[in-house]
Amino acid sequence: MERIGLIGAGRAGSAVGAALAAAGHPLVGVTARSDASLERAARLLPGVPVLTADEVTDRAEVVLVAVPDDLIREVAQELPLRTGQYVVHLSGAHGLEPLAGVSATPVALHPSMTFPGGPVRLDGVMFTATAPDSAQEVVERLVKAVGGQVQWVADEQRARYHAGLVHGANHLTTLVTQAVGVLREAGVADPVATLRPLLTATLDNTLRAGHHALTGPIARGDVETVAAHLAALRTGMDRTRTTYAELARATVELTAADGRLDAATADRFTELLDGHPAVADPAADRHPTAPDRTPQDRTPQDRTGEAPR
Repeated sequence: MERIGLIGAGRAGSAVGAALAAAGHPLVGVTARSDASLERAARLLPGVPVLTADEVTDRAEVVLVAVPDDLIREVAQELPLRTGQYVVHLSGAHGLEPLAGVSATPVALHPSMTFPGGPVRLDGVMFTATAPDSAQEVVERLVKAVGGQVQWVADEQRARYHAGLVHGANHLTTLVTQAVGVLREAGVADPVATLRPLLTATLDNTLRAGHHALTGPIARGDVETVAAHLAALRTGMDRTRTTYAELARATVELTAADGRLDAATADRFTELLDGHPAVADPAADRHPTAPDRTPQDRTPQDRTGEAPR
C-alpha cells in the first residue's frame, strides 16, 4: 500500500487521512501549525508524527495537500515533490491547474461529504477525480480502500461540478434556515420538528424521482396561495421573500415544461411574480405597521452594536 503524507490537519484532510490509515495505508507524517490543527491531529491521527512539510513529502509516495483552496498552488509549489510521487488536493472547485509544473503526478480528488471535525465514515461516499490516465489505478485503489466510489470529471468542468454541490447542499442550509425563521415568526413553537418529516420525505422523493416529486401550490396551480405567501413575507427584514420569489419562478418553469401547468396558469404565476421582483430590497418592502423584532429575535450585532465575532 502507498505511504501517505498529509500536508495540513484541517477537518477534511484529517478525516480522509484517518480513513486511509484505518484501511491500512501507512500515514508517514502530518503537518500542523495551529493549536486547533495540533489537537485535531492528536485526536484523529494518534501516533502519526507531526513533521515539517519537507519531511512529510520526503517520506511519502502520495502527498495529500489538504489546505484551503487559495493556498493549494503556493503550498504545492514549495514542496520538494519528485517524479514517481502523486500529489493530491481535496478541493472540489479546482482541477489540476493549481498543481501545474510540479514534478509529481497531479490529482484533484474531492469527496462529496461534509466534515464537521470528527471521524467520518466514507463508505459509499462519491469521490470526484480529475487526473492523468497514469494516476487512475492509484486513485481508484485509495478510494476503494476507504469504501468510497470514484467518478471522473473533466478538468474544465470542475467549477460547474462544484457549483452543483454548493447549490444543492450549502444553499439547502440557507433555505431551511429561512423556512425555520418564517415558521417561528408565525408562532410555531417547534419549527424543526414541524419541518423534519416533510423535508426528509421531500429530499428522499426528489433524489429518487427528480422534479416529478414536486408537490405544493405551484404544482397544483394555486396562484392565490402563492400570492398570499408573497404578501405575508413582505413584512420580513431578511431576504426570505426574495428567495421564495426566485425559487417560485424556477418551479413554475419546471412544472410548465413537464406539462403539469397549462400555459394560462403559468402566465398567471409569471404575472404575479413580476409584481414581486426577486431583486427588490426586502427592507424597502417592509410593511410600515410591521412590529420590530423582539430582543430575543435580534442578532448579536443588533443587541450590542458590534459585529459578531
